[in-house]
Amino acid sequence: MAISVLVGIAVALPGVGRNRWGRRFNLAYVEIVRAVPILVLILWVYYGLPVVAGIAINVFWAGVLALALSDSAFEAEIFRAGIQSIPKGQTEAAQSMGLDRLQVMRLVILPQAIRRILPPLANQFAYMLKMSALVSVIGMQELTRRANELVVTEYRPLEIYTVLVLEYLALILLVSQAVRWLERRMSRSGEH
Repeated sequence: MAISVLVGIAVALPGVGRNRWGRRFNLAYVEIVRAVPILVLILWVYYGLPVVAGIAINVFWAGVLALALSDSAFEAEIFRAGIQSIPKGQTEAAQSMGLDRLQVMRLVILPQAIRRILPPLANQFAYMLKMSALVSVIGMQELTRRANELVVTEYRPLEIYTVLVLEYLALILLVSQAVRWLERRMSRSGEH
């Protein structure tokens, strides 16, 4: 998630700038990456990237990279929309105080945008947690693959898959609670 947030911000910023090539890069990245199904991206990163780039990549990092790339396109759009939702007057006021473009973005625009985008960002995090089950197709020992292996050896699919459902539920609830806590904290800090 951290990687996808960083890449998402890096892709979103050119999309809100004045540079026509930056906006085109943003649009191309988002449209191409969102068009590729996540399962196909996982398979391509694991099997195709080593052939194209000539580097060996282990199953864990292939899964992380594929999930981060896929998620970053969606997060770029969330960040872009959040940044564009801040009134232009905020930028003009900050610039009139002598802040440069980077300072305006870092100190004025992004903090306000992040408060606004926390709910959709939380939804995207929950979605990515659920999609992480797909990395089992390349052999990663994550929750779903481990559950499938246990079903084969223990012959107790109902119990094992019920525990799997509860594990994912606990993870999603944990992320939801963390985001709600962050929303409350940011709304309190924004009031002062």
